[in-house]
Amino acid sequence: MNILISIGITLLTFLTMEGITWLTHKYVMHGFLWVLHDDHHNKNQENFFERNDAFFIIFAGLAMTFFAAGTFNEPWRFLIYVGMGITLYGLAYFMVHDILIHQRFKLFSRTNNFYFRALRKAHKIHHKHLGKEEGECFGMLFVPMKYFREALKTSK
Repeated sequence: MNILISIGITLLTFLTMEGITWLTHKYVMHGFLWVLHDDHHNKNQENFFERNDAFFIIFAGLAMTFFAAGTFNEPWRFLIYVGMGITLYGLAYFMVHDILIHQRFKLFSRTNNFYFRALRKAHKIHHKHLGKEEGECFGMLFVPMKYFREALKTSK
């Protein structure tokens, strides 16, 4: 497969994952699988791991399925790059959501980047709702423009 096509499939999948994440977060995590996501909004436990971490396993399983389907079926080889896009998005999600925003690992705690300030503000607005209803800002990498305008006005 042409290297540019492979890169294109990977990037397109990565970008598509933001929409899939938004839909999954709004309708699955804040819907019928709230039982897994609830502890992420209501920190009432002392454990490092949350039931919400099961979503990492679900998406990792999906990526592995694409890798396997592409590896063992020559006509479906492009699915390897779909799996790669999902995996890269998962890595970005982990870095941004768990490390930068929620500080599950104490790295980058003093970053004052304009984009990250907007992300943090949008995520803070999302978490102001402790229940599964009335949520907002369900995406991860792309946030509404109003939070960028707020980030321009503020600094740490």
